Order: sequence, then structure tokens, then C-alpha cells
Amino acid sequence: MKAEKISEAVVRRLPVYLRHLTELHKREVMTVSSQELGQKLDLNPAQIRKDLAYFGDFGRKGIGYDVSYLIEKIRHILKLDRQINVALIGAGNLGHALSNYNMYLKESMKIVAVFDSYTPKIGTKINMLTVQPIEELKETVIEKGIRVGIITVPDSEAQRVADQLVEAGVEAILNFAPTVLKVPAEVRIHAADFTTDLLSLAYYLDNGKETEVHDNDKQPEEVDH
Repeated sequence: MKAEKISEAVVRRLPVYLRHLTELHKREVMTVSSQELGQKLDLNPAQIRKDLAYFGDFGRKGIGYDVSYLIEKIRHILKLDRQINVALIGAGNLGHALSNYNMYLKESMKIVAVFDSYTPKIGTKINMLTVQPIEELKETVIEKGIRVGIITVPDSEAQRVADQLVEAGVEAILNFAPTVLKVPAEVRIHAADFTTDLLSLAYYLDNGKETEVHDNDKQPEEVDH
């Protein structure tokens, strides 16, 4: 099956599999079954087998999956068997946190440049990276072969930054600003809106209790005679 026909849900589950497989590898576990993966990840084993089967036949009946081999294959599918350079725009608190986390990442996606438009931040250091003026974005994207951009600016600036990233030639954007961005169809964009995710959790607080109260409050239905 061609990659473009594979659903986003499948692609989003692959890093989940990879993370758990990597943990198994660290513990020197050699093989794992879809049943074991399903129990650990709270997923249907049949779904796991179906997801992986889109990309090839990686398991052996009665044995399961070779952990090291499957790690290698998923990394290849996700294009993590090569370095993917990333630019971060917005050197505020979140930008600092992401850059600091990037310092310890073992994966191949690396933040290699940080930009900001606020003059006092220009020239400051975040780990080994010097904050550059946003005017240098296009030149740096070309020079360092940057393919992905991360936006951590206020929502009022996010669309302008997205436009600059597109003009510079990035192929994908991860947006942390709480706003919907418009980009050309050929540029992939994902929103990382943890504020919305956090607020939506409030709905589930005491949800069972509220349902019970509402059920008790119902008036008996009238019956036609």
C-alpha cells in the first residue's frame, strides 16, 4: 500500500510502538508479540498487526516480532534513519524548554537553529545554539537543509511566522500557538495545543457522578391513556 493512502491515525501510532520497542531493547528483550504490545499500550493486538502490515511482513507466526529488527524498520518508515534538521521560532519559555529537551534526544530530528524577533534575545545562547534574528530564517533554512519548523510564538504572530517558514522552504510545521494556521496543501502542519487538551479533561471530572445525578433528576414520562 502506498504511503499516501495510510491514515494519519496509523502514522501517529508508529512512534508509540517505537518508544515501547526501544524500552524493550534497553531491557534486552529479543522478541515481542502483538498481544504483549497490545496489553502494554492498551491497544487491540489485531490493530497493531494491521498497522504494521501496511508497511511489510515483520512478524513470525508463533514467535512474534524481532524487537531490534522492528525498531530498524519503524525508524526507516518514519524517516528517522537519517538526520532531519528543525528550526524553532520563538525563544520564550516554551522554546527554551523544547531546545533543552532537544539536547538530550537520541532521535534523528534535531533543532539546529533558533530564531526570535525580540532584539534583547538575539545573540543569547540556548544550550549550544545562538538565537538568530528572524530575518536570517530563509538563509539558514537553505544553508542547514532545514525541513521542519516549530512555532512557539504568540498567536498574533504565528501566521506571519508560518508564512515565513513556507517561503523559506520548510516541508512541515509543528504549531504550538493556540490558533489555526493556513499553509499551502503541500506543507504538512500539526497543532500541539496542550491547552485545549488540558481544558477538555475538565469535562471528564466527576462525569460519572454528574450523569447519575442527571438521571435521578429526570421526571417520569407521561403516558397517554
